[in-house]
Amino acid sequence: MTANRRAIIVGTLAVGVGGSAKVSPRRVASLNACLDAMLVHLADRSQIAALSHYAREEHSSTVAATAKTLPFTWESAEEIIALEPDLVLASKHSALATRNALKRLHVPVERFAVPKSIDESLAQVTKVARLLGHTERGRALVARIEAAIAASAPPSGTRPLKTLIYQPNGFAAGPGTLVDEMMERAGFENVARRYGLKTWGNVPLERLLVDPPEVLLAGEPAPGARSWADRVMTHPALRSVSGRMKTARLPEKFLYCGGPVLIETAYALAKARRDIQGEAA
Repeated sequence: MTANRRAIIVGTLAVGVGGSAKVSPRRVASLNACLDAMLVHLADRSQIAALSHYAREEHSSTVAATAKTLPFTWESAEEIIALEPDLVLASKHSALATRNALKRLHVPVERFAVPKSIDESLAQVTKVARLLGHTERGRALVARIEAAIAASAPPSGTRPLKTLIYQPNGFAAGPGTLVDEMMERAGFENVARRYGLKTWGNVPLERLLVDPPEVLLAGEPAPGARSWADRVMTHPALRSVSGRMKTARLPEKFLYCGGPVLIETAYALAKARRDIQGEAA
């Protein structure tokens, strides 16, 4: 990293005399798919030094079209350092070697945990917006997310649908997850608890046959790949419970992240409920 870039980083992050606001970072990189979406929605295009390579994958990213027009990395330390960023957004699960290298070179890194609730997710939006110097955009995005979640609510008096949601590769969302709360707000009762799940886990086909939920929501697998959930949904044995369990699709890219992704998650869940119950849009 050049001495000039170090000077820019120090100047960017320094707080002025009297507690004045920080100068907005000029070059921001993301190491996480969920933070990619936040960066695309909140940053100036000129601020985005690079997104992670996951952002370009259409089956798992809600910002793929935009991401394909922006720089990206494979999240290696060498790539990130070469970008000379003055801020890096990372997950607590981002590669330790990369994070350690950035720390040694005093590159500012902000780490984020996976949000477990809507409130935690909205707080992250607010924090990222503040870090980027766009607090008003953060407030506007929070308002849009809250409006989308409110609009996803079922008609008053509607009984929640007892539902199990599968991630591709067989994982089900249990209690204490962001997906669990989004399901509840959209009119679904997550029955993962009755299969013994505490957060995330796998529900065997045998359990579904003995005790099927009213609704099975399965994420759409990547193109050319058949997920475990997909095999379950098409298994011949399920014909025996077809009269008691309805199925619907929920694309996996709406299941992984909070932030702006929740707008599309809320819409997709509401659509699935309307389709199952025959509600008017």
